[in-house]
Amino acid sequence: MPFDLLIFAAIALFLIFRLGSVLGKRTGHQKPPEFPVKTDTARPESRDRSGEREDNVVRMPAGFEEPVEESAHYKGPAGKGLREISQADPNFEPDSFVQGASMAFEMIVNAYAEGNRKALKPLLDKVTYESFVGAIDTREKAGQRMEDTLVGIDSTTIIEAGMQGDEARVTLRFVSQQVNVTYDSEGRVLDGDPSTVETVSDIWTFARSVKSKDPNWQLVETRTAAE
Repeated sequence: MPFDLLIFAAIALFLIFRLGSVLGKRTGHQKPPEFPVKTDTARPESRDRSGEREDNVVRMPAGFEEPVEESAHYKGPAGKGLREISQADPNFEPDSFVQGASMAFEMIVNAYAEGNRKALKPLLDKVTYESFVGAIDTREKAGQRMEDTLVGIDSTTIIEAGMQGDEARVTLRFVSQQVNVTYDSEGRVLDGDPSTVETVSDIWTFARSVKSKDPNWQLVETRTAAE
């Protein structure tokens, strides 16, 4: 197993331990949590979620055995930007990055639905964290409770990538099957249907400084898709 995969696996196990029953047990029926959204251009029948950005923490595994250029991601629309990142960080490899990003996606979705601030903090930069926590605080003050079931991730696609100064940024589209329900203080359904699975599209951007000795990436932005 590549060294980077071991690093991410260790982080994932640590976070799963902290989340207890929250992670790894989401296999039911509900609907997608409303992340703080920057724009509002998603199609009405699907939900695209969003947020904002500070620090580094989720490690996207890197260092596959095959040559970098063999990754199909280099032939996609983000290929030029991915090459910029791999030149700045020789350990970066798109395929294993996507694996790590998918793991981070599941952890963040579940932690947000559960209102688990401690689990979210190392995974998000400061501004994004504050945005998510603000939404959680609002939900809790209203006496509302969210239940989210991530049935599965259909696809994870890199759609943008590149360097901004010393910062590597990769934007991915996650298409997943989810069941989300929001309840009021008396347990009545306010939003969603516990028997309906929705197809949800999320566009998230992860970033890290290539100058940093910290190998971890953080979620720095979420936005809706203009479709």
